[in-house]
Amino acid sequence: MDFINGITFGFMNRCGEWDTAESYESLRLLKSRTGANTVILAVVAEQDTPWSTTIHYQDDWNLTDDEVIKMIRYAQSLDLQVILKPMVNVSDGTWRAHINFFDHAAPVEPTWEAWFTSYNAYILHYADIAEQTNIEMLVIGCELVNSDRRENEWRELVAQVREHYKGLITYNCDKFQEDAVTWWDAVDVISSSGYYSVKIWEKELDRIEQVIKKFDKPFFFCEVGCASRSGSEFLPNDWRFDGETNLASQTNFYQTMFAACDKRAWVGGFGLWDWKAHLYPIEIAANDNDYAIYGKPAEEIVSLWFTNNSNSTSLKEVRYDK
Repeated sequence: MDFINGITFGFMNRCGEWDTAESYESLRLLKSRTGANTVILAVVAEQDTPWSTTIHYQDDWNLTDDEVIKMIRYAQSLDLQVILKPMVNVSDGTWRAHINFFDHAAPVEPTWEAWFTSYNAYILHYADIAEQTNIEMLVIGCELVNSDRRENEWRELVAQVREHYKGLITYNCDKFQEDAVTWWDAVDVISSSGYYSVKIWEKELDRIEQVIKKFDKPFFFCEVGCASRSGSEFLPNDWRFDGETNLASQTNFYQTMFAACDKRAWVGGFGLWDWKAHLYPIEIAANDNDYAIYGKPAEEIVSLWFTNNSNSTSLKEVRYDK
């Protein structure tokens, strides 16, 4: 597939919120205003607590399969590459990285086996949709840091996904975890969340480069972005950081990140975080201190970057026969 000039769309939306004129128009604006060639569609399921073993992905509040498929088809009609990203949140607010169970099962305690049984059903459900719609890539997990050590379970899931979906498969590890995942050889593309301080981009790219060389796989940042708050360029991963609105902080982050990555030919693209399905009025963009780039100076930087890097290719086309 082409170099990924992408943006994540529709995170945290619920049933009925994608199948609206407002959401379709938002996706159209995503492409026309930024020049993106890829959209990452974020579908969210939830589990009740970090130690729950049931993942709710077909409840009344979840996005319906029909509206997910319709949004994929609309993105394709806009000539956008589509990456489908099923994600897990924890209903009590705990970050998904802290989902965890005993490595050695104990009576009456929840287990990794039970969790993966539920999780695999969730991912395979969207693998079928990915195959049906012939999208470019499926993300089989995002920032599930404590599960990363469960190598056998992840390898088994990849094998199962390949029975359902013939396109590219990636796993989106968390920041600083690129060299902790031991099973990168099982997927087609390595990806991570690049929420790195503007002070350390060069150092972290040096570290990630060694992982890419070791596994000889394409790489892109499946998530990367920064809130428009004072100080967020130094702590871009902290979505709860309570800085005052500062558009320059977000701009500084994007300028630094793009400049650092531009020196590395192995960086195959970006899934910027993020673009809302329901946009705030552009007249109040300067008052928004979240990660969105719509109507902010960072959007202009993104548009310029995407436009100047629209013809490069780096991710191999890989399709598997059933």
